[in-house]
Amino acid sequence: MATTSILIMTSEFPPLPGGIGNHAYNLAKHLEELGYQVIVITDQRALDAEEEHLFDAGQAFFIKRAALRQFRWSMYVKRLQLLFRYVKQTEVVFATGKFSLWSVALCTLFFKRKYIAIVHGSEVNFKTFLLRRSVQLALKRFDRLIAVSNYTKGLVTSFHGNIEVIPNGIALSQWRPPQTELFLKGSPILTTVGRVSSRKGQLQVIGLLPELIQSFPELHYHCIGIPTEAKAFKEEAQRLGVADHVTFHGALNDEGLRGALVATDVFVMLSKESVIGDVEGYGIAILEANAMSKPAIGSKGCGIEDAIDDGRSGLLVTLDDVRGFKAALTFILDHYDQFSENAKQWAEVHDWRHIIKTYDAVISSE
Repeated sequence: MATTSILIMTSEFPPLPGGIGNHAYNLAKHLEELGYQVIVITDQRALDAEEEHLFDAGQAFFIKRAALRQFRWSMYVKRLQLLFRYVKQTEVVFATGKFSLWSVALCTLFFKRKYIAIVHGSEVNFKTFLLRRSVQLALKRFDRLIAVSNYTKGLVTSFHGNIEVIPNGIALSQWRPPQTELFLKGSPILTTVGRVSSRKGQLQVIGLLPELIQSFPELHYHCIGIPTEAKAFKEEAQRLGVADHVTFHGALNDEGLRGALVATDVFVMLSKESVIGDVEGYGIAILEANAMSKPAIGSKGCGIEDAIDDGRSGLLVTLDDVRGFKAALTFILDHYDQFSENAKQWAEVHDWRHIIKTYDAVISSE
């Protein structure tokens, strides 16, 4: 196979956390391993650039970042400049993230390449008409659209017919049992991993706790992730009288996260659309919990429906249905060994070693 050069323009990229960045990194890494030449264009996100410099230097592919600036617009301009410089060296261009969709769509007016957009969810669900319409027009400029879930596909099928679903993946080799299991109190232990925010659903779980602890008096809910809205959620837990059943851990390193997941009984993600249209397009954290043999309970009506093999790796529930949640939790605990084994198998199906083959086929197709 002749070497194909690929440019990936992304709004997020490691080492800082983020679902879009996680996806973009694994796409770049595994395409490189298949023999493609990969260039990634993204932003500096950390205040101290040294962490990102060290991370970038350790990759087999080439990464160019727009330096962090006080005025955000200047970073957008820089990223556009990088795009127009490096697109001349590439044959296939991927865009992932809001600004990436707009900028790469602009690029299509000047350079004939194969353009592929990856749609996660929130970028096609703006509530403001002008923003929503601008994304629709941008997406029409792409040759192919890839949605990370059937839910996300449903958000774009009305204005773009050439779209297929490639589910999110997990680098299974990175999700091995930790050297030390983190102690988490509670029985059962429920855990959510993700930025503490309205979209990730921690507040929805807290709202169910007053009734849940009547049936599970030792239940404890653990929230792991950047504590963006943790203060408000703690106040709500206090108001409901369940503060002693909730712990906010903040962000953990990889070893700590794996240790927390090993200690967990059931992973929970009751995601909810935010007032500005921010939605859960898939829920990669669910696969990460599955990789540690932990079943999940997730909400219907979002991309989580694709992240859970309902009835096998976990159960889907309706938001704010405390009876339904309690029944789901009871059923999983009563059949735990089977759910645990199924969860592990579900994660293995979504290993990036398998997922990347579908992307390879898309790149190779006419």
